Amino acid sequence: MPLHLIKLSVGTDSIEDLEDWIKIKFNEQKKRGVKKPERFHTTRMVPKRAEEILDGGSIFWVIRGEILCREKILDIRPFVDKEGVGRCRLVLDPKCVPVRPRPYRAFQGWRYLDPKDAPPDLSRVERGTAELPEPLRRELRELGLL
Repeated sequence: MPLHLIKLSVGTDSIEDLEDWIKIKFNEQKKRGVKKPERFHTTRMVPKRAEEILDGGSIFWVIRGEILCREKILDIRPFVDKEGVGRCRLVLDPKCVPVRPRPYRAFQGWRYLDPKDAPPDLSRVERGTAELPEPLRRELRELGLL
């Protein structure tokens, strides 16, 4: 069973914000002449349980205090930056998959997320609500209507 990661998506207010940011980064890579742009997230620490993560794991994004979406982790690439500091590049599938929202407290860095604790992807019925703006979905959830 794959192991997942969970991380705060700092500076985003919705899944749409995250998707827009992904598009911006892809366009920047294309402008720099990168022939095959990749979606990646750089972290300071290399996951010690990389094999378990690469067995189908995802990174779940916490946005405004709720786990809202995930991206499949395709590769984990440790490297040393220009200052000589060890870092890690998590290569991600750029498709954000909405999950059943669940509150999650703030934390620093990333954490492992056991598969049994990972929220499920939105069902087909719920996916219809994925087209609604995030603030409206949040308000409907708070009112107990979703």
